[in-house]
This record gives sequence, C-alpha cells and structure tokens, in this order.
Amino acid sequence: MAKMRTVVQDELGGPEVLRITEVDRPEPGSGEILVRVHAAGVNPVDWKTRATGGMIGRKPPFTVGWDVSGTVEAVGPGVRIYQVGDEVYGMPLFPRLANAYAEYLVAPARHFDFKPARLSHTEAAALPLAGLTAYQALVDTADVRPGQRVLVHAAAGGVGHLAVQIAKAKGAYVIGTASAGKHEYLGSIGADEAVDYREVDFTTVVDTVDVVVDPIGGEYTARSASVLKDGGYLLSVIPGDLSEDEQRRVHAGFILVEADWSGMKGLSALVEAGQLTPTVSETFTLSEAGKAHESLAAGRTTGKIVLTVD
Repeated sequence: MAKMRTVVQDELGGPEVLRITEVDRPEPGSGEILVRVHAAGVNPVDWKTRATGGMIGRKPPFTVGWDVSGTVEAVGPGVRIYQVGDEVYGMPLFPRLANAYAEYLVAPARHFDFKPARLSHTEAAALPLAGLTAYQALVDTADVRPGQRVLVHAAAGGVGHLAVQIAKAKGAYVIGTASAGKHEYLGSIGADEAVDYREVDFTTVVDTVDVVVDPIGGEYTARSASVLKDGGYLLSVIPGDLSEDEQRRVHAGFILVEADWSGMKGLSALVEAGQLTPTVSETFTLSEAGKAHESLAAGRTTGKIVLTVD
C-alpha cells in the first residue's frame, strides 16, 4: 500500500509532541475524494486540541488540522462534481478529525469547493475555517445589509481580517479593534474605523452597532453587548457570559463553524469578485508544525499561518 507523511502526536502537550511519521495513504469511499495536500492552514483550534484534546476531549494518538488546499488524487464511488486533477480547498469534517497536517487526506466531496484561480494553494488553505466562521456569522446568521454598523474584535487576526472584508463586501460600515500598529493594515482591507484596544475602552468610543463579531469571548461578551442596538447580533467564537436582561435585548450566542458547501461557494464568489483575500503572515513546512503552533499561540499573528506540504 502507498505511504504518506503525516504529523501525529502520541500524547497531549506542547508543540514538542508533534512529530512526523509515515502511514498508509487513505483511499476514498463512497461520496469521498482523496486530496493531495499542497498546504494546510493553522488555526487556534489546532493548538488547543493538541494541548487539551479540544472540545470533544480527544485522546491521542491523532493528527490535527482542518484547513486544506490541494489537488484531487482519486474520487470514490458516486462522486460527480470533481475529477482527478481538480484543485480544491475546504474545511472537511469539523469538529471531527480531518487529519489535514498530512500529504493526503480523505473527506466527503461536498466539504470542498474548487480553489479560486485568484488564490495560490497557500492562500486558499488560509481561508476555509476562519472564513466560514465569519461568513456563517455575518451572512447566514446576522444577514448583514448595506449601511449597517459592524464591530469586529481582533480585526487583524484569523477570523477578524476575513470578517472585516466580508462585512464590507455586504455594504456595512466596519469598525475593528486592534493594536495601533495594525490600524494601517485594517484600513487596507476595508475597515472604516480602527480602535486601539490597548489605549481605549471600545465601549467609550463605539455605540449603536448592529452586529459584533467576537473571537475573544470572556469579559468581551458583556462589554460588546453594551454597544449593540436592541435586537442586534452578538456572535462569539468563544463563549462568554451575558446577563438575562442582555440575552433578552439582543441576539447573542456562541457560533460553531460547520463544514458547508454553500458557505464555501459564498467565500469563493467573494474571492473571485476581488472582495476577499486572506493574509498569510508566515509559512512553515510540515515538519515545522510545532514552530507554527508556537508562533500562533503567541497571539501576535496578522491574518493566518500556513503549513506548506509539497
């Protein structure tokens, strides 16, 4: 049987538990495709799962990673939308393991979309998980419309920088929180205002917004609710606490991203229209996955980090 390289961990712990090994290459089943991975995105859920087992409490050995961009190597019975050689990208199987830190992976065909021609594989691998999170929050849940005011926290981060662009593409007035050194960057991706969270309490300079995208959670949740209009949407990537009064006043909740063919097509359409481009700040090789996790966990990344697999 053909072999492939993959990153695996035999125990929970720090970045040092990640190691390269060789395993049998998987074969696609009915409705599945085998993808030769060119690049794999790195997300906070990756290192959190590595360290703690994640929200489902996984027990090693396992391979982390969900974002992927690559080429269809084989198709399983019943698949008609892709052919061998097609370039695809997606976030398969989340929150189940997808094993994206590998040279090949198998997943349902409709968890992918055709890679936009405007993006390299490295850029495409940066988009699915964070992009779908922002898209499902802003488009599917809040139904952002032209002229609405949208506040995006951690606006230069993985979810944030894509949320800024998606909200802007929908015609919203976008306010982003970030350190002062990232304000010029926020302007370049479409933010109308930028707030330096280190120097200013955003609740003193922002009010009457229609939607808040909050990748931070914790005490940010209640503070964010205080600047929302009645009936506004507070969409938190990490759960936080709200008073009963605030829960009645606004639409608030924790949003868990889902594998979503229509959402992927929505992202692809925005990319092809020139309205959405992921920022890749660093790349690492597959064997440097531990270094990539160290860099991401430091919390200073602008945009995304990607593993190059070829």
